[in-house]
Amino acid sequence: MGSYEFFARVYDRLTDNVGYRERADFIHSLLSENGVPDGALAVDLACGTGSLTLELAKSYDMIGVDISEQMLSAAMEKAYEASLNVLFLRQDITRLDLYGTVKAAVCTLDSLNHLSDGRAVEQAIFKAGLFMEPGGVFIFDVNTVYKHRNILADNTFVYDCGDIYCVWQNTPGPDDSVRIDLDIFEESGGLYSRSSESFTERAYPLESYAEWLRMAEFEIIDIYDSYTRQKPCETTQRAVFAARYAGKPEAQK
Repeated sequence: MGSYEFFARVYDRLTDNVGYRERADFIHSLLSENGVPDGALAVDLACGTGSLTLELAKSYDMIGVDISEQMLSAAMEKAYEASLNVLFLRQDITRLDLYGTVKAAVCTLDSLNHLSDGRAVEQAIFKAGLFMEPGGVFIFDVNTVYKHRNILADNTFVYDCGDIYCVWQNTPGPDDSVRIDLDIFEESGGLYSRSSESFTERAYPLESYAEWLRMAEFEIIDIYDSYTRQKPCETTQRAVFAARYAGKPEAQK
């Protein structure tokens, strides 16, 4: 079994403290306040195993997009068990290609931080706009430079979830990047199987995201300190952007 397949299988156990319902409620309130009605077509970019997608599917007609076949397989299984109708697409979000336009897009759990460089982030934001209806709303979150420098840094974290044990080791890199190495141990019948997963996250100043949004014809509605109504400050670890697509109809494909 490949390591990423294993990681997809244990991902929900390692993120069960995320609070998907609360995040979905926050996103729903922002979308409602900014003209996105219940029942509108929306896309969850880098949806992973679909936990947030399925929460949002209670209010919207959802599409889930992710590059991992294993993550999407888990998402589809959960959608089936919940009797929710969600279209899942295996795509790189920097090469997004939808069948039409959407009224809203979300991209959460620092997924944009996982992209290879600033150019890739710029492209992902551009693609979100390319398939957005005029006046549509894009909500995404990112880990901040402060978090990379002071919280992740060169620290090691240990998560004990009973039958799953995870050692998370960080190694700082250039330009506020952090290499994250995960060693995951899953217990079954008194024996442990081990799998490893490594990836790099990159953080950028909030001003960079604002500029990328402007270049993609988005107007920023507001920026929040995580999933609260507070403004970001110098110790903000996660910033949430809400932006409205201001492009002209003729710019749409």
